[in-house]
This record gives sequence, structure tokens and C-alpha cells, in this order.
Amino acid sequence: MGSVLALSSGPGHHNWPFSTDPPPSRWNAHPAHWDSPPRWERRDGRLPNPGSFHSLHRSCKDVFPQQIEGVKMILNKTLSSFFKVSHTLHLSAVSPSYYRFHVEHLQSDDYSKDKDAPALIGEMDSSGSLNAHALLHVTERVRARTVFQTQQSQFVTWQFETEYRGNDFTAAVTVANPDVLRESGPNWVATLNAGKGGAHASYYHRANKQIQVGVEFEASTRTQETTTSFGYQMELPEANMVFRGMINSRCIIGGVLEKRLTPLPATLIMGAFVNHRGDKLQVGLGINVG
Repeated sequence: MGSVLALSSGPGHHNWPFSTDPPPSRWNAHPAHWDSPPRWERRDGRLPNPGSFHSLHRSCKDVFPQQIEGVKMILNKTLSSFFKVSHTLHLSAVSPSYYRFHVEHLQSDDYSKDKDAPALIGEMDSSGSLNAHALLHVTERVRARTVFQTQQSQFVTWQFETEYRGNDFTAAVTVANPDVLRESGPNWVATLNAGKGGAHASYYHRANKQIQVGVEFEASTRTQETTTSFGYQMELPEANMVFRGMINSRCIIGGVLEKRLTPLPATLIMGAFVNHRGDKLQVGLGINVG
């Protein structure tokens, strides 16, 4: 059983930011004007710009019902055309009850006015956790976004994002929790080679000290074939083991396990590859000494 009471003193964005999702997932949304179609939307029937990267799944997610538990009261107050506040009180017997205060200073909905003024959004709950956004239209096509999140007195998220909107595409680059002194942040390498013979693109990302992933795309104009491969590497230092796995668009799945035979200066290598399309299996066993 559950009930929800929502009060509003004026028109506002009813679908955002007053979501039933708990923070910080609700911060993947933006104000309505941030996701609205840009002025350069095409009028000739061709595909327009798809909008913000974070709102690609927004239409689908809005269809699904949100679970309601306990009693929730939401009070919205529009102080001006730019300034809005809200109070949320949630009483629950299952999850912790909380009070949340939300404030937002938005840009004008008119793209021709105040496009250089940032949109500032902040929210704090009764536990002292803080979520803050800063959205800025750098140019007509370039937008910047900064996110800060704390859990009580500890920083949990420090994120910067730049988004470029073309005529029919959107590109975004995100840097999460950068620490220049400790050399932490997104650790990745992207490469693209293109010529008359075809194209070769690869992306490498090191998630942490144990896990690394890579994606590779190859296209040949000579053979008229394209191949996409996904690979990953998992290291288990305590067990002296390294596992590498892959799968590609040719229905080939493979894996190799390397086990260090301490205290001997040798490594045991076991591998298997399965070609589902060609109905072939390859199994190998080896020892690397040295």
C-alpha cells in the first residue's frame, strides 16, 4: 500500500526533477530546455539531431511505472521564471525515511536569450548528502555539464562532460573523478585509421587494476568484409592468474587462461576457441618457462 500527494503553486516540469527514483540515478535527467530539439533541426524531412546523450532512453523509461511505497508529499514552488524550489518528504516502513530540498536556477526556455547563463541545480537531503549540477551553453552547438555528488561529508562523484550537437548526431566526452596528483580518471585510448584499403578503429579502456576491455572494428574494401571484436582481460593477483576472453561478429568465442606456477619460473597456458558458424573447436595447452 502506498500513496503520493503532490502540491504545486504553478506550472513546472512535472516529469523532472520530481522523480520517484532515489539519487543519484535521478540526476541523469536534465531540465526540459536542455533536451528540447535545437534550432538547427532540419525541416526537409531528414533526420534531426537526436538530442542529449543522457536522454536517448528517456521516452522509453517514461512509459514504465515507478514503484511507490509508503507516503510521499511533494511541494513545488515557482518563485520566478528562472527560480524554482521543491520540498519532498517520504515516510516509509521499508526504506529509510528522508526529507529532500531541491532548488534550481534555469536558463530561459528561449534559445535566443540568456544562452550564456548557466543552469544551476542543487539538492540536499536530511542525511547531509548533496547533488549539484551546472549546465552551460558554451556555443549554440557545444554544451558543458558538471556534476558533484557527496554522501554526507565524502565526495563520491566529480564529473565533467562536454557535448557537441551536429545536424543529425550528438557526441559527448565525459571525465569522471579526475585526480591529477594520483593520476586517476578515465584511462582509455581510442585509435582510428582510414584509407583506400579500408578502416581500422579500436578502443581500449582500463576499468581498474584487475579489468581491462577493448573493442576493435575492421573494414576492408578489398574483401568487402567487416569485423567487430570485443575482448577483455581479468587479472587475479592473489591466484597468480590472468584470463583473457573475446567474441567477434564472426561468431568466434575464445578464452585463454594463464596460471603462474610459483615458485617455479613457469606459466601454464590453457586456451579454447569455438567457431559457431564454422562448427569448429580448437583447444590448446602450453607451458612458458622463463
